[in-house]
Amino acid sequence: MTDPVTFAILKNALDAIVDDMAYTVMRTARSPIVRDVLDYSCTLCDAKGRILAQAKTVALHLGAVPDAMAAVMDAYGHDLQPEDVVILNDPYQGGMHLPDIFMFKPIFHEDRLLGFAVVIAHHCDMGGRVPGSNAADSTEIYQEGLRIPPLKLYSAGTPDEALFGFLRCNVRVPDLVRGDLDAQLATCVMGEDEIVKLATRHGTDALEAFFDALIDYGESLTRKCLTAWPDGVYAFTDYIDDDGLGSDSIAIRCALTVAGDHVTADFTGSAAQVKGAINCTLSYVTSATYMAVRCALDHEVPNNEGVYRCITVTAPEGSIVNPLPPAAVAARALTGYRVADAVLGAVAQIVPERAVAAGEGGNTVVCIGGWDSETREPFIMVDMINGAWGGRPDKDGIEGITNPTQNMSNMPVETLEYRYPIRVEEYAFRPDSCGAGRWRGGLGLIRQYRFLGDEATLQLRADRARHLPWGVDGGESAAPARNILNPGTAEETELPSKITRQIHAGDVIRHEQPGGGGHGDPAARDGTLIRRDLADDKVSEAWVGRWYPGHRADGGN
Repeated sequence: MTDPVTFAILKNALDAIVDDMAYTVMRTARSPIVRDVLDYSCTLCDAKGRILAQAKTVALHLGAVPDAMAAVMDAYGHDLQPEDVVILNDPYQGGMHLPDIFMFKPIFHEDRLLGFAVVIAHHCDMGGRVPGSNAADSTEIYQEGLRIPPLKLYSAGTPDEALFGFLRCNVRVPDLVRGDLDAQLATCVMGEDEIVKLATRHGTDALEAFFDALIDYGESLTRKCLTAWPDGVYAFTDYIDDDGLGSDSIAIRCALTVAGDHVTADFTGSAAQVKGAINCTLSYVTSATYMAVRCALDHEVPNNEGVYRCITVTAPEGSIVNPLPPAAVAARALTGYRVADAVLGAVAQIVPERAVAAGEGGNTVVCIGGWDSETREPFIMVDMINGAWGGRPDKDGIEGITNPTQNMSNMPVETLEYRYPIRVEEYAFRPDSCGAGRWRGGLGLIRQYRFLGDEATLQLRADRARHLPWGVDGGESAAPARNILNPGTAEETELPSKITRQIHAGDVIRHEQPGGGGHGDPAARDGTLIRRDLADDKVSEAWVGRWYPGHRADGGN
């Protein structure tokens, strides 16, 4: 594969295929968390299970694929045939948490295994003690729902009806789960068809040679970037407020060692695994680390196995970033966000010109599940509130946007209100929530829900109420998160950041998200930008007076 034109054509073809796979999931999925929130991912692997290309989907999913792929190869590497489909979700066998089902479809051409089409989707329920299977206050994985080791959902195109029946009997919304599995399969078939077309056009041998060359190309560009980084050890510690079950501040410590063209991320010094469900398996920690390092590399670096060859991740067993079973892991994404923050904090010391202040701390999960009082049909609303980035070296933070570790969306209010007994009473930017700086952070969001049914289970997973999104280079921290039950009434109650409880007709749940931290000395901020924020009601006069005391509303500065 020395012809650069053919190489570029095939590389762009793979990128187009995985993005078309992503659109296929969105167009065919049944549940709002997949179709509207976009909590899914797509990738293509070669016959050895190495990632070739990734769709612009959830970054924290994709770096975990190698571990899941290894589990599939261990189970079925010598027993794969055309039209097989393998699924898994077990966090201790390459998965992440139980709602995320990995689906793998081997791709054959002329009786030769070429690779795998892979789709990961967050299913709206996997059984367990609470609707949505995602509570932060579970204490062991057995409470969280169905664990699926690598199993064939289809063998040579024939569905395993026993497995389908087992799933149907153990989830609260079986039609939605089956519909999303069908969407995953349709997407895998689409990816398979397109790879077979490439093999037919270019030849199987040439295509496999290209796969090797593409991965080597990713490695080469990554090593070139890392060689420009100064050798040394760069450490950063960030914190999770608590696990919701009585723990105090939970440290996530990352030490990045740069040695020539290789980086090692060592999480020794991070907290021990906790009782609550925010423990994070090593596959997910590895994925978050890959993502954070990749953010500091050149844009031209392809997202494939070649990048991973240049990064080693270690974490002590029994820690929150490498727990021992049966630790609960349903809310592990929160720890994954903080892992990414800690790695980015270390990266900021290496390439400060690329440093970005901390964002909102990861999306907030609000889950409300129950039964329709008239039809007795179950409902499970899983809303993931995506908020703000921190200030950047030359720009303010962005607001109303997905966390950099994800590529997700806030559920449209119209979809939410149509499908669930819930009314959204406020959906807005949160004024004054940003961290001040030469470049301020983005604003957090406010979501306020009124429950219109009779009774339901509320689950909240939030953070950054005590350990705020940090600023860099003199920038200030952002405002803390808040959860409020029945605001403005005699029953107003401040809720903790992680809780599972019952709610009843008319109850109101309000979440106020943190903004992003600031970048640079607030005294250096351009007065024009301050006046623009005032005019847009993003900040108040009182907030400006606190952080920019030299600013005058009449235009002086």
